[in-house]
Amino acid sequence: MPDADASLGRILVIIPTYNEIDNLDMITTRLRQATPEVHILVVDDNSPDGTGRRADALAASDDHIHVLHRAGKEGLGAAYLAGFAWGLEAGYDVLVEFDADGSHQPEQLPRVLAALHHADMVKGSRWVRGGRVVDWALHRELLSRGGSIYTRLMLGVPVKDITGGFNAFHADTLRAVLSERIDQHGYGIQRDLTWHAHRLGKTIVEVPIEFRERQRGASKMSGAVVKEAMRSTTRLGVEHRGRQARALATELGRRAQRAGETARRVAGSLARSAGAALGAARHRDARPDPTVPAQRPEDRP
Repeated sequence: MPDADASLGRILVIIPTYNEIDNLDMITTRLRQATPEVHILVVDDNSPDGTGRRADALAASDDHIHVLHRAGKEGLGAAYLAGFAWGLEAGYDVLVEFDADGSHQPEQLPRVLAALHHADMVKGSRWVRGGRVVDWALHRELLSRGGSIYTRLMLGVPVKDITGGFNAFHADTLRAVLSERIDQHGYGIQRDLTWHAHRLGKTIVEVPIEFRERQRGASKMSGAVVKEAMRSTTRLGVEHRGRQARALATELGRRAQRAGETARRVAGSLARSAGAALGAARHRDARPDPTVPAQRPEDRP
């Protein structure tokens, strides 16, 4: 890791795993080589293939690798939330989300960390200029891009890759974000982390990355996961736009009330001015005209 990133403090990279025995050594080795100062937390969901046991062996020989064992497979969101809690409790200053399968390139982590010097949250982004995906079928890229666009429109978040999972946070930012409602049951956690960071006024920076299709093991993504993410995004979007509409209606009502009060004050002021002007005119009319000679008594009939 570049010396410039030393000021970020202690850094923890969180890697959820379920049946990633074929990728664990590869990803931890590359991370340790690319960023020797960072610590790694493997959050394993009791993988049947022995991923957790292999993680324990790696941790026994490297004090920068740690393992959090969970009882069973509860989903990506729950795994990350458990990892966040572990890292925050341990006092890490920066926490990073990272895939175990090699889709996220460890060699790109230093650039993501460097961007944290002027941001609260950094996203490794596939969809900004310079970012790209490798070995993806066209339909999958269209689905991912379309999902990001749909989510951005529904929630009003100006982030190109809102569903991306290569994210880095300052600890204080993450604590604030986690105080909000977060989806624990799937990939919706990436949407929620980004959305809440935006809503809280945090600075979010996107850094272009190259995202590669996994070479070993089975993807956890499925049609059911995608459908659930779309349903939950739609529900959140409707709720969000509804709140915006109610807030707008309330503000318009306040403005109308203030306009009415102003109009009444102006009307009252105009009425008082008109009354004063009328009274002055009547007073002038009642006074004798100095140009007309006064009538003498003998001239009166």
